[in-house]
Amino acid sequence: MMMTSQNHPFHLVDVSPWPLLASSGTMITLMGLIKWFHLFNMNLFILGMLIMKLIMFQWWRDVVRESTYQGHHTSAVTKGLRWGMILFIISEIFFFISFFWAYFHSALSPNIEIGMMWPPMGITTFNPFQVPLLNTIILVSSGISVTWAHHSIMEGDKNQTNQALIITVMLGIYFSMLQMYEYIEAPFTIADSIYGSTFFVSTGFHGIHVIVGTTFLAVCLVRNYLNHFSKWHHFGFEAAAWYWHFVDVVWLFLYIMIYWWGSN
Repeated sequence: MMMTSQNHPFHLVDVSPWPLLASSGTMITLMGLIKWFHLFNMNLFILGMLIMKLIMFQWWRDVVRESTYQGHHTSAVTKGLRWGMILFIISEIFFFISFFWAYFHSALSPNIEIGMMWPPMGITTFNPFQVPLLNTIILVSSGISVTWAHHSIMEGDKNQTNQALIITVMLGIYFSMLQMYEYIEAPFTIADSIYGSTFFVSTGFHGIHVIVGTTFLAVCLVRNYLNHFSKWHHFGFEAAAWYWHFVDVVWLFLYIMIYWWGSN
């Protein structure tokens, strides 16, 4: 058997079916959304989501194998992954800037179609000192606990890392449950003028990011139980922590600008 070696520190990935299958799953999911919206039938959408989840599980399983068991994630590869995560978070920042731009464009200069007032006539806004304030306390607390987990990993304390991650994941789930309750009890809908549209789109996309971040941290919790992380090799967790802090900061802007300032 011929042995091959490489004289560079980079990881050239093996041929993988997952990118092509993920593209197909994305197309099926989007076609399912169209079918759901127009024909009120969710079966194709559910199939697409199921395909996407199965592909994500297997694709990321391969990445974990490459980094943890095969040793392909050298310092040079990890540096590239760090920059990739930084650029991804920057792109997410601009994603939310577009929502804030739309909100302030309408709030600072409301047009005649909504009575030249903000919030528009007939819109009963949320009290910022009830559920929104509780959700703010929850996310700020989760930011503290994920920082605790990070310091525990760097100190090699597996038990404290597990405890901190369990608290963070539970707080993320609690936040999502409260937001679902808030949406169910909302006195307006996404169809109620530009206010309803900008409110539900911005807070809804943030809610999706909370669910993604909670899942990210839950996977890190499982990986920590399986001893995948060490003091020096734990970028998978660092990426999750960066993402969670980004989610926290976006929520603070949402709370101050939409729930507090926008309700007055």
